[in-house]
Amino acid sequence: MAELHQTPTSLCCCRKSLPASGARCVGDLGRPSASPGPGSPRCPLVDVASASNFRFFQLRHFHLDLRLNFAVKEMSGWLVLDLIPVQPGVHTLVLDSHPSLLIHSIDCKVPGSGQEEPVSLTYRVDLFTDYGSSLNISLPTAAVKPGRLIQITVRYTTTDGPAIWWLDSELTCGQSRPLVFTQGHSVCNRSFFPCFDTPAVKSTYTATIRVPDGVTVLMSASRSSYSKQDRVFQFSMEFPVPSYLVALVAGDLQHVDVGPRSRVWAEPCLLSCAVKKLGGSVERWLGVAEELFGPYLWGRCDIVFLPPSFPIVAMENPCLTFIIASILESSEFLLIDVIHEIAHGWFGNAVTNATWEEMWLSEGLATYAQRRITTEAYGEAFTCLETAVRLDALHRQLRLLGDNNPVSKLQVKFEPGVNPSCLMNLFTYEKGFCFVAYLSKVCGDVRRFDCFLRDYISEFKFKSVVAQDLIDYFLNYFPDLRDAAVAQREGLEFERWLRDVDLLYRVRFDLSAWSTFQIVLFLDRMLDLAALPHDVMAGLSSSYASLFDGLNAEVQIRWLQLVVRNSFYPELPRVRAFLHKHTSRMYTVPLYDDLVAGVMKCVAVEIFNQTQRRLHPNLRRTLQQILFQTSAGQANQNGPPLSIVPPSPSTSPQPQPAAMTTTSTAGTTAAIALRDVNVSA
Repeated sequence: MAELHQTPTSLCCCRKSLPASGARCVGDLGRPSASPGPGSPRCPLVDVASASNFRFFQLRHFHLDLRLNFAVKEMSGWLVLDLIPVQPGVHTLVLDSHPSLLIHSIDCKVPGSGQEEPVSLTYRVDLFTDYGSSLNISLPTAAVKPGRLIQITVRYTTTDGPAIWWLDSELTCGQSRPLVFTQGHSVCNRSFFPCFDTPAVKSTYTATIRVPDGVTVLMSASRSSYSKQDRVFQFSMEFPVPSYLVALVAGDLQHVDVGPRSRVWAEPCLLSCAVKKLGGSVERWLGVAEELFGPYLWGRCDIVFLPPSFPIVAMENPCLTFIIASILESSEFLLIDVIHEIAHGWFGNAVTNATWEEMWLSEGLATYAQRRITTEAYGEAFTCLETAVRLDALHRQLRLLGDNNPVSKLQVKFEPGVNPSCLMNLFTYEKGFCFVAYLSKVCGDVRRFDCFLRDYISEFKFKSVVAQDLIDYFLNYFPDLRDAAVAQREGLEFERWLRDVDLLYRVRFDLSAWSTFQIVLFLDRMLDLAALPHDVMAGLSSSYASLFDGLNAEVQIRWLQLVVRNSFYPELPRVRAFLHKHTSRMYTVPLYDDLVAGVMKCVAVEIFNQTQRRLHPNLRRTLQQILFQTSAGQANQNGPPLSIVPPSPSTSPQPQPAAMTTTSTAGTTAAIALRDVNVSA
């Protein structure tokens, strides 16, 4: 999730046909039969973030039929679930839901049973956590038999839930028409529709969306059609996906094709800029990715640019990547972010982590794949520089949190009630990347490892896996390594593959000749220092402030954080101008955090009062929490998840507990990255 996102013959002959449904138990995963251990089932899988009893049913398919009402900011309609019970004696269906969903009625049909009319069902809603509830549905005893299909229809209306973001026209880029989008990662889509809200369950889906005249609807679907007369959009996702990857956006959107399987969508005022920035690059990146990891499985690879209120940088929704329009200011960050989301087409979307405790299986592998793509497309120097920036940030976060902080482990264990979004941090991306890079190093040849990843995707595509599935497959794919007990080998040092970036540390004075990543790394190092004397800040300001004005927001926010942290008042007009211009969470929250932490809280309050009407309500609540110290539950009840993109090295997507703060984040060696890593199931 952002960072970012796409055939030669495989070496492995292990192939399996797709199951009848994408919804399955992780313990059923097949593996190469090289050792007696792999292949033994590990069910039942437990997902403490889901209230549902997903293990008792196979979800074959679901259909959404919704009407969008912009005037009252509601979606109303129904959901139809095609379910097959897999165990006898199960007479209750438990779905993940949310207090913001108003359930009107639930009924059941059994196709082929001779029952023509649906049977009305009783249900109750129980509190589960502060991010969801459980919808308990009593099933008819006579109808529920293992292996027999049942259809459950839930009629409901959405209200103000964390997955659905209604933007008034003034919050959009064009400021002419309202817009709505959904953001499901990681456990928000239970406020969009009742579901098995766990990455362990995948299924196909269809949707019928009814809208007012002049509204265009897009979804993360492989096929779509539109009836202008009825103002109805139809969507079909023919490949199994988990609930969090079901996404919708509706508003004043137009498109331009930028490749044979790619188009760019945006509000009219943004479209030409977005097309110019991407050009034909998407198809080029897809082609490189296919050479490395095998065919792109999703058909379409479209991109929609969303207003600054989009709570993260980018989201890898299949067939339709969501990305924040603010990223258009930086060509290099745009490139990295889009390629990362393309990489998720293989790692995260096709093969998914079965629980949120192992998000690194998606993000770490996608980050590795992203860097393989950029290495092939732009060379090692480009990739090493970007990697140096991220690992440098990881280093700082490690120093901030300490080596033994639980969140620094790849396999994070969290208690029931903990929101998985709180565990999104640089470790998920960069420590995961280091471990995958370690596996690549162990196998001895990067091309050989490319072949392994290609066959790993072919083996597990459209399935959900745990870390042990990856490790078992790796050791059985390379029996020589298994026989050499490589799994017990001491962690290797990986920063030597970055030695060629020592140019970053040479003294340079003409920053105008530097790339974005070089300037970012320079400013990150400055942010690491203790308070700078006033004369040093004055010198930096006179030399570079005007230059930074012409650069992108990733550079500007770092300079302004330096200004605020050192209480350099001559630069305050630039802080004000930046916060008046940028209303994205990833740029506003870090600066407000720094303003409040220092001696400039009155400035922060003044700017907030001047700009709050242009802020999305969720962001407004977050900033009120920062400024006025309201409780987290009170101020951020419906706040979005942490950045799906690795947070920018000096930014934090939302306020977090002190131990989780990423405003000054961190990089490290792979040896540290592997410390205390538990990759068992």
